Amino acid sequence: MANTYATFCVVLTQYLLLVLVEGTSKVPAIIVFGDSTVDAGNNNQIQTIARSNFEPYGRDFDGGKPTGRFSNGRISTDFISEAFGLRRTVPAYLDPAYRISDFAVGVTFASAGTGYDNATSDVLSVIPLWKELEYYKDYQRKLKAYLGEEKAKQTLAQALYVMSLGTNDFLENYYTLNERRSQYTIDQYQVFLVRIAKKFVENLYGLGARKISLGGLPPMGCLPLERTTNFMGGNECMQTYNIVATAFNDKLRSLVGKLNEEMPGIRVVLSNPYPILMQMVQKPSAYGFDDTSVACCASGMFEMGYACARNNPFTCTNASKYVFWDAFHPTEKTNRVIVDHLMKTSLSVFL
Repeated sequence: MANTYATFCVVLTQYLLLVLVEGTSKVPAIIVFGDSTVDAGNNNQIQTIARSNFEPYGRDFDGGKPTGRFSNGRISTDFISEAFGLRRTVPAYLDPAYRISDFAVGVTFASAGTGYDNATSDVLSVIPLWKELEYYKDYQRKLKAYLGEEKAKQTLAQALYVMSLGTNDFLENYYTLNERRSQYTIDQYQVFLVRIAKKFVENLYGLGARKISLGGLPPMGCLPLERTTNFMGGNECMQTYNIVATAFNDKLRSLVGKLNEEMPGIRVVLSNPYPILMQMVQKPSAYGFDDTSVACCASGMFEMGYACARNNPFTCTNASKYVFWDAFHPTEKTNRVIVDHLMKTSLSVFL
C-alpha cells in the first residue's frame, strides 16, 4: 500500500509540474494597447494634463507609489498578468525605470485619454493608437535583439494582446465636441470605430500576433461623472450612454466572429466588462461595496486627474468600499473582480 501511495504521489507531482509548465508557456507575455484603463504611466513621459503620477493615486499600490495608473492600486492588466503566472504588474513602455528584460514578459503602450479615433487623442494631446502600434514595432526590434530572432517570434506569437479603449471616443469626443457629431450619427460613428478596430487587429496579425483580447465598453452611463451631470434623471445612470455601450459591444462581438473566420490561426475574444460592472453597480453589497453612485477620491462626483487633490478632506479612507476610485475609473478591488470574471469567461481559452 505504501509503495502504491508513493507511486501515486510521484505521478501526481509530475502531472502537476507538467500542467504548470504548459500553463505558463501558453502565454509568455502580456502586450497591452489602450487608454487610461490600462496605462501604467506612459503619459508621465509626454506633455499632457491626462496624468495620475501623484497622490492620492497609487496609495494602495506596492509601496504606496503613484505610478501613473488611474487607480488607487493595480489596474486590470496587472491582474491579468498575475493570473497567467507572469509579473504582478505590467510596466509602461516609456517608463525609463524599465528595460527590455522587464518588457519581455509584459508591456503596455496605452495612453490615458486616447481612443480608436485619432481625433480623440488630440483632445488631451495624448498618444494616438497608431503611435502605440509604432512603439510596438520598436519593441519587437528590441525584443529580437534581446531574445534572438526565433525566441522573440515565438514569444510574440504566443503572447496575449490586450486592447482596452473606446470609452473616450464617446464621452470625451463624440458627446463633448461637435466635429464628429456633425459628420456621423451615433450608429455611424460606432461603425467607424469598429472599422478602425478591425484594421488594428489586422495590423497586429501581420506583425505576428495570434491571441487577442478585444475589450468591450463598460456601462458608461454609470460612471460617477455621468451620474453627477444627469440632473433630469435624478443622478441615476445615463441610460442613453449605456444603450450606446451595449450596441457597440454587440458590434465588437460581430467583429470578433469575422476576424476568427477570416484569419488563419488567430484567436480573438471579446472581453466585455459591462455585465460584471453593472452587477456591481446594481448589487454592490454582494461584492462588499458600500457606494456606487460616487467615487472615493475627493467629492466623488466629478474629480479625476489633477482634480483629485492629495489633501482633499472628502477622499474616502477605504477605497475597497467603492466601485469607483475617481469619477471615471474603477478602484483596484473593482479591477480585480472584473478580471476574475474575465479569466473565467473570455480569457479562459488562453489558459
